[in-house]
Amino acid sequence: MIMRSLFPNRIFRQQSINNSLLLFRKFSSTINEAKFQIKPYKLHRLEQGPATEVICTRDDAIKYYEQMSIIRRLEAASNTLYKEKAIRGFCHLYTGQEAVAVGMENAITKKDAVITAYRAHGWVWLRGVDAVGVLSELTGRKTGCARGKGGSMHLYTNRFYGGNGIVGAQIPLGAGIALAQKYTNSNEITLALCGDGAANQGQVFEAYNMAALWKLPIIFITENNGYGMGTSSERAAASSDYYTRGDYIPGIWVDGMDILAVREATKYLAELCRNGQGPFCMEAMTYRYFGHSVSDPGTSYRTREEIQEVRQKRDPITSFKERIIQAELVTSDELKQIDLNIRKQMDEAMNQARTDPELDPEELYHDVYVNCLHSNIRGPTPFQTNVHKNHWKPMNLTK
Repeated sequence: MIMRSLFPNRIFRQQSINNSLLLFRKFSSTINEAKFQIKPYKLHRLEQGPATEVICTRDDAIKYYEQMSIIRRLEAASNTLYKEKAIRGFCHLYTGQEAVAVGMENAITKKDAVITAYRAHGWVWLRGVDAVGVLSELTGRKTGCARGKGGSMHLYTNRFYGGNGIVGAQIPLGAGIALAQKYTNSNEITLALCGDGAANQGQVFEAYNMAALWKLPIIFITENNGYGMGTSSERAAASSDYYTRGDYIPGIWVDGMDILAVREATKYLAELCRNGQGPFCMEAMTYRYFGHSVSDPGTSYRTREEIQEVRQKRDPITSFKERIIQAELVTSDELKQIDLNIRKQMDEAMNQARTDPELDPEELYHDVYVNCLHSNIRGPTPFQTNVHKNHWKPMNLTK
């Protein structure tokens, strides 16, 4: 009897010890910051580059993982909606290149400007548009960030200038934005991104020339994912060292699959730009898992084995996940919960993007003019930003 009466107490004490150990492990398994080594940068006309040993805090680690994972899930949702024929026209996915956008966005301010090509879904989300605003734009709904009028290739929000359909045209446009920044002494900078295919366009070199002459606060980024529409960069470019393409413009090569490397390189060049030492060229070596667009299988000019090898060895999300877990910045359980939350959030956004209303037919000729000169001129409702929802709403000028 004595043994029986003591046995529950012993179990209770053991459970208390176990709970204490679990509690101890929960808090002792994470630290506030850790140091990471970065693959060496390649420099052009720069005497020194960013540090190759960088610090990442626990908060940043969680934020970067979450942001890259949201973009990955956002593109998976876009792919699904396209195959359902809910998205029409062209659709270019950013899957595999998430570390470039997330690394750069976390190295600049929200007042700085970004302009890119038509692989822009992740970028516009990072700039402030929510998942509904992105996916509804892709499906042509009025809750989209451009009220459904832009679609996949023409996404816009505050300080994000697209989403441009003409190959390479965003580079001279970016130079124009940087010229305005310099003219107004705003202390802001511009990131202008293009792909390795677009880097061969003549207007790119014209923009380089003007930016260098006027010392514009701009970083020209080539996202080298290895392929243009269907041709490898080695077959399309006599020189695939895109960070040297500016010639007289200093440049830097960075591992675009490493978010910390991209962040540090962008921080380094952004500071120099703000000090009047721009422009700069950057090459971010990355990879796209899907074809040029969703309609392109992407396997006629490269092998499935090549794609799979990159996924296994260089994926920007899984490699970052492994590094921050090994460094004890986060636990695997925390990241699993983030994944579950993102999946739920994206499922809800997809459903809304399928069912939200489209614009009424009478709005076909609206939004033609920024300032309506006469009430009889078509286009009486130009866009006005709704900063609370990060969507666009019509402005009534008839009152």
